[in-house]
Amino acid sequence: MIEGVSVINLKQIFDERGKVMHMLRSDSSNFSQFGEIYFSCTYSGAIKAWHLHKEMTLNYAVVHGSIKFVLYDDRENSSTQGRIQEIFISPESYQLVTVPPGIWNGFKGIGGQTSIVANCSTTPHSPGEITRKKYNDKSIPYDWDIDHK
Repeated sequence: MIEGVSVINLKQIFDERGKVMHMLRSDSSNFSQFGEIYFSCTYSGAIKAWHLHKEMTLNYAVVHGSIKFVLYDDRENSSTQGRIQEIFISPESYQLVTVPPGIWNGFKGIGGQTSIVANCSTTPHSPGEITRKKYNDKSIPYDWDIDHK
């Protein structure tokens, strides 16, 4: 696991009418502050990577579909510098992934349907606060292809 990243299993409450999917509450121990919430819709096979936030903390949950969420830590003073972390998130593996500033991250839609990723960030989006690289940038040692183990 990458230093500063947390993965918390989330509740889903089912009944005969459907379900409620909890994500983040202001009284949760991992809640910091509210900046904005948005939803990123990602087609199966599409890759949305890489990006790094300088100030924003991300709080991701997947409410529909499935993603492979990947993090890369190149922070100089981090105990996990150089590490890659993969997390598979979906309603079947319903989790809140909190990513502090300074960690490269991105995701790929998997499973054959459009995925909906919710992000409850700690600050509103600001173009000057984010750094981007192409998904296949060689400075990040990661291959987005399927690993046939």
